Amino acid sequence: MFRRNRADREFREAQRAGQAVLAMHTEWPEAPAPVTAPAPAAPADTMVAPDFLPPDFRPVTRQDVEGFMMRWDLPLVIDGEVHACHCGAYRNWIVFNMRDDSVWLRCEAGHATEEPRLDTAWYNRNSLPVDAFHPTLEDGLRHLGR
Repeated sequence: MFRRNRADREFREAQRAGQAVLAMHTEWPEAPAPVTAPAPAAPADTMVAPDFLPPDFRPVTRQDVEGFMMRWDLPLVIDGEVHACHCGAYRNWIVFNMRDDSVWLRCEAGHATEEPRLDTAWYNRNSLPVDAFHPTLEDGLRHLGR
């Protein structure tokens, strides 16, 4: 009987502590103002999905970031066809999302090319959270196993 009372008391104390932590973090930033100019209507088959986060909500922890990179080990399918480099590589890409909303692909041989069919919204949907910042491109490639 006493063990159950002690367990109940500990559970209630843990709930109170959790509620106190949540109460400290209830302030949310204001939502961005809606865009007043309507966008031109596009046909349904060419609609592009909106970006994952509006620019105001994207976390930027370092102002000197030139871009983001991630590994893409599987074959990269764009518009229903497998993308291949001119050297014949079709998998194990490094995908770069640059500050100017361009997406670049780099094969294992080191050939880099801009891919206009991919954009920042595609990158945000397919990438994981940033796990490290690197001062140079070589450090970033070494972190990704290249």
